[in-house]
Amino acid sequence: MHLAQLNVAHMRAPKDSPELADFVAGLEPLNDLAEADPGFVWRLKGGEGPTDTVSHRYGDLLLINFSVWASRDALWNYVYRSVHLDMLRRRREWFVRVAEPYSVMWWIPEGHVPTLEEGMARLERLRAGGPGPDAFTFADFRDPAPAPAGRPA
Repeated sequence: MHLAQLNVAHMRAPKDSPELADFVAGLEPLNDLAEADPGFVWRLKGGEGPTDTVSHRYGDLLLINFSVWASRDALWNYVYRSVHLDMLRRRREWFVRVAEPYSVMWWIPEGHVPTLEEGMARLERLRAGGPGPDAFTFADFRDPAPAPAGRPA
């Protein structure tokens, strides 16, 4: 099983504004760092330039980060034990604080590439019902369900 994660952030200004210049400048190095990590599997790419934002129908000021990792530890180490943490600490400069969950994780079979719609549905599930085996966060982390036993011969 692999760990899918999606997080959304409401930008304080358009991505090409001076207010977000430091954030945008840091995206390409962070994306390169993630992709070089041995625990990295996949990330959603879209948009133009290093921001790889995906506006779609979700709004122009909504930044979406969507990726798949080999394990909880791989994602944790990237988020909290790399230079990513420096950017994370500055998030209030660039993003509006929200009271509802903005990040969600869930387990997927190896080889599955989740869709953006799937990720947004998981986030809505977390917002509506709280954490569970199909939608959780680091704070309420869930291990993957054990693989079903094979049929008797």
